[in-house]
Amino acid sequence: MLKENDFSRLELKLSACRDNYRYFRGLLEPSTKLLVLVKANAYGHGAVEFASMLQKEGADYLAVAYPIEGIELRKAGISLPILVLTAGTDFFNEMIDSRLEPSIPNMYALKTLCEVLSRRRVKNFPVHIKLDTGMHRLGFMTEELQELTDFLKTTDAVKVKSVFSHLAAAEDPESDDFTLGQIKMFETNADRISQKIGYKPMLHILNSAGIERFAAYQHDMVRLGIGIYGISALPGVKLSPVASLKCKILQIKHLSPEDGTIGYGRHGHIAPTGTVIATIPVGYADGIDRHLGCGHASFSLNGHRVPTIGNICMDMCMLDITGVDAKVGDTVTVFGDDPSVTELAEILDTIPYEILTSIPRRIDREIIK
Repeated sequence: MLKENDFSRLELKLSACRDNYRYFRGLLEPSTKLLVLVKANAYGHGAVEFASMLQKEGADYLAVAYPIEGIELRKAGISLPILVLTAGTDFFNEMIDSRLEPSIPNMYALKTLCEVLSRRRVKNFPVHIKLDTGMHRLGFMTEELQELTDFLKTTDAVKVKSVFSHLAAAEDPESDDFTLGQIKMFETNADRISQKIGYKPMLHILNSAGIERFAAYQHDMVRLGIGIYGISALPGVKLSPVASLKCKILQIKHLSPEDGTIGYGRHGHIAPTGTVIATIPVGYADGIDRHLGCGHASFSLNGHRVPTIGNICMDMCMLDITGVDAKVGDTVTVFGDDPSVTELAEILDTIPYEILTSIPRRIDREIIK
């Protein structure tokens, strides 16, 4: 059966995932739980496919951004505990039905959830209390903890499964003092919560960069995000890229100067001696940023790097393959081992996350064992 974009695929290497998983697992104590982020379609890798892979590999927890992402995983048969980081308040009934565990960042969310649980006569529903220790995005501030703990002592609708926070700059050595300050505030405030409610929830604050650079503060659980997908915070560490975006050449043209120009806006110019171009079926609708066009990036073809030529189109782009032995149907690697997604991110002055999460679902995900 043909896929919407049958000539393009995002290959996911199970062996690379295992390698990266074991690298981070090796930085942890045996008792430390490992939560893996599969939000934003598993950072573009395919949430269902990747969650299934992680479930088999022994991950302890998964996390998504929104309830709908968790519901999708449950429908696909994923049984691991799932933390919903941005739960909101509109889908608590659906979250209860799907056994999704909400992050609670404020009293409004907590009280709303407890009202829903009370109506449904549900007790000890697992929640995760989010603390703001300096990110200033979501979470309880220090001055709000008294109201939080007073309320928690009055209800049996919820059970605090964990208390957690988010590091703002764990990858940046120049911000280490700030990071350590966040960790200290987190430990102080988490201990305050535990003392007030009379039991000790799991604690977690480390993200991928935190695991690599601040492993001494791993607490009960860590959250592995971009690291498992092959991006390290340490310059000397080369993780295995899990995702490779590949596509096949649709057409090859041998152009002479009299043929004019190439692509939208006529920005692709033909060399005086002629230019050979290949058209491939990926464009900006597939996460290939238009700023990669006009020779700003090059992809791999039969052992050669071939530059883009002309503007990136919505569903296609053109490559200058002059001098390269190639034919229709040959495979072009947009990113993977060469070039890496980090290289493309540097060209765009962005981060690998943005590129990976831009790969749409119409690109088929293929698991390579």
